[in-house]
Amino acid sequence: MIEMLRTPDSRFYGLPEYPFNPHYVEINGGRLHYVDEGAGEVILCLHGEPTWSYLYRKMIFPLKKNYRVIAPDFFGFGRSDKFTRQKDYSFNMHYLTLTKFIEKTELKDITLVVQDWGGLIGLSVLGKHPELFKRVVIMNTSLPIGNQPMPLAFKIWKTFSRFWPKFPVEKVMNMGCHKEIKKDVLHGYRAPFPSEKYLAGARVWPQLVPTGTNDPGVKQMTRARDVLKNWTKPALVMFSDKDPITRGAEKWFLNNIPSIEHEPFIVIHRAGHFLQEDKGKLIAEHIHEFILRSNARELQSPA
Repeated sequence: MIEMLRTPDSRFYGLPEYPFNPHYVEINGGRLHYVDEGAGEVILCLHGEPTWSYLYRKMIFPLKKNYRVIAPDFFGFGRSDKFTRQKDYSFNMHYLTLTKFIEKTELKDITLVVQDWGGLIGLSVLGKHPELFKRVVIMNTSLPIGNQPMPLAFKIWKTFSRFWPKFPVEKVMNMGCHKEIKKDVLHGYRAPFPSEKYLAGARVWPQLVPTGTNDPGVKQMTRARDVLKNWTKPALVMFSDKDPITRGAEKWFLNNIPSIEHEPFIVIHRAGHFLQEDKGKLIAEHIHEFILRSNARELQSPA
């Protein structure tokens, strides 16, 4: 039987720049949390490691003026339930959870926004169900299929996350950003994890990145690559200039997605791996302009 923990609600009271009401959906016996703000076209924002929907707060505020912004917390993160054992986290669990979440919330015509593990999971779901998605925004992520060596920075991160006695969320966040984060904001990133036993999901995610061609997730990410190679819907790629983890990964997307020719590759300057924290408002502006441009092209195209 899978043992789950639930972070006390009191841990989330009064977090800076995060006044959003919680929403929940039950999936396979666990409670999954998500932010649901605004109205209009759906923008689905997916976080990575060791973050949660709090990472998108700077983007939610401007985007919710014109769109319905959905930002779920994967199991193990944020206000969602957390398994206590690392073995209960798997690529397939996260993949099926996101698929079920989209089904239960009845989302469609989605503008998918992904970063870090949000890309590995989110783009894999897009590869299986492309009909659910209207556009895609790809940031600081990749689709590894185990056929290339990982960057040294990732190898260090993988070892660190697995063996370090106490997982230092605040230190990880500061290292992953271009500028130092304020203490009250760091408290927001630490809030989901009252103790080490809540951090199994954060520790295991780096271990799940495929490093061999037979690893879990390779099949789904290979299918995602194949779908993206024939993707004619709008696509935007934005990578930061200060991220050693995903540096160079943008090349695959730029070289393989056909519709990318309609959009400029955007470099977010003075931003680290967590570019949403460093430059969230700017990224939101780029996404808004991207949607306006794609809608204009759709109106101009012949029926």
